[in-house]
Amino acid sequence: MVSPNLIKKGQSFLTVNPNAKKLFQLIYGKKQKAETAFDDETPKIHVSHIVSQLSFLYEKIRNAVDYDDDHLLRKNAIKRIIKRQIFIEGALVDYDSEEIAMKLLTELIQAGYLPNDKIPEIKIKEVASLLEKYIMLRHRYKKIHPANLDMKEKESHERSLVMNWIITLAATEIEENLNRDDVKRLVVSNIFEILSRTIKMPNDLPYQKDLDIQIYLSIARNFLKLDLDMQSFVAFKYYNNWEEATGEDIKRIAADLNAIHALVEKQLKHPLIKQIDKIVRRYSLYYSLLTEVIEENPSKVYDNATSNTKAFLNLIKEKCEKKYSKVKSRLWRSGLRSIIYIFLTKSIFVLLLEIPAIKFFGEKVNPLALIINISFPAILLFIIILFTKTPNKKNTEKIIEGIKEVTFIENQKFQPIYLRKDTRRNYLMNILFNLIYTTAFLLTVYLLIKLLHLFSFNWVSVTIFLFFLAFVSFFSFRIKRDVKQWIITESRETILSFIFDFFYMPIVAVGKWLSSNISRINVFIFVLDFIIETPFKVIVGIIEDWTKYLKEKKEDLS
Repeated sequence: MVSPNLIKKGQSFLTVNPNAKKLFQLIYGKKQKAETAFDDETPKIHVSHIVSQLSFLYEKIRNAVDYDDDHLLRKNAIKRIIKRQIFIEGALVDYDSEEIAMKLLTELIQAGYLPNDKIPEIKIKEVASLLEKYIMLRHRYKKIHPANLDMKEKESHERSLVMNWIITLAATEIEENLNRDDVKRLVVSNIFEILSRTIKMPNDLPYQKDLDIQIYLSIARNFLKLDLDMQSFVAFKYYNNWEEATGEDIKRIAADLNAIHALVEKQLKHPLIKQIDKIVRRYSLYYSLLTEVIEENPSKVYDNATSNTKAFLNLIKEKCEKKYSKVKSRLWRSGLRSIIYIFLTKSIFVLLLEIPAIKFFGEKVNPLALIINISFPAILLFIIILFTKTPNKKNTEKIIEGIKEVTFIENQKFQPIYLRKDTRRNYLMNILFNLIYTTAFLLTVYLLIKLLHLFSFNWVSVTIFLFFLAFVSFFSFRIKRDVKQWIITESRETILSFIFDFFYMPIVAVGKWLSSNISRINVFIFVLDFIIETPFKVIVGIIEDWTKYLKEKKEDLS
């Protein structure tokens, strides 16, 4: 394989810009390193295969009832493990960061989030070093804001939020350490460089000082796919030199932590989010696709980019078509997982609550209503997925134009993108629109109730049906995100789509509200985290120690 540094063509149709060239070189170097890598003799963390199988099975069950994106599951597990050690096992009381780090990495390997016999033991000290800062921050904060009976409810709530936030920051930084990716870091830098130069703010918008952090947070959301927990860590680092923080720095941060937390929360709910996200989403897509094409064969792709533009663009086009096919398959997989999630956490209540509730209120049990309420979520999701549109040829053409812009000097755009001032409707107009929105929702519900009464639904069965309709409608929007992120062309609005949105969007909004509030009181999560997980982990630890003991005895006999 020839390095892109050494390729020199006499004739180039287009010139690769410096940032794109750095991306080619970094990916090429990474690929070369992977191909020549060898397994060194550094001691690795080992766990019992029997224990791993038990823990892996438990995590599968745990993740089935706590729906989240795959790339967030390990971070969630880290946060859960640290929380358990603080609130249940009390590990942080002794400030033994190395012991916590060892337990954390061991549990992650047992659960299948990290490979067995691949993580060097020195990683324990690395993670312990990260934890040490948060232990110190938490200790300092508790000293400055001690819990007492005289504390006002608002102050107590704020203290609790910040204490939990410290755990969130720790979990996020550990995940970042375990998943360090230099290619993604370079892409983040490239996108920021383009957009910080391109996005302009009108003088009448008072957010100039927030523009940089908003671009960074948008890249975190759209390119890195970080959740709110991880975005808060991005903002936290932006306002504090955390990586090089000394004891004095941590003391200062602890004193200002309430104000820092409030500032971070403000940035996560900023008025510019929707506008900037719309711009950043396009560039995130361009770079995601370009990076994947380069990773397949850096030398060949670079050769095409510098000497055969048509061949390079054909590679992009082929990758788009493969992606569209793959994303459709993933949509069906996500749909199946969503159906399992809904069944485990929600649909079971149809059997547990509907029949007893019907009998309690003196209503007649309708077998047809029961069957519809049990099967309806799965059927609705199936129909929604079946009619989900995938990106078209015009979308591919726009993506190719965008990749040319970020790759070649000749295609760079220097026209500024101006953000606009939010449209603020007057008080009466807001009341009118809210009234229309509410009327659409009530009319839809009324018509549905009338339809269900034709099937002899009683009011209990109607309530459960409407609940699942709202919940699944919102859920369908979540599982279609993978498809939507590849679509950058504006969809054409028709009369039919307008009518559909008019009546359906209020139901989706109710589903979002229900999902947000019900997730806070998920009984399955409570049972798993506080009743099952702790004793399960104790048993797993005993089995792990026993297998090590047997191994030692076997070695003594040999």
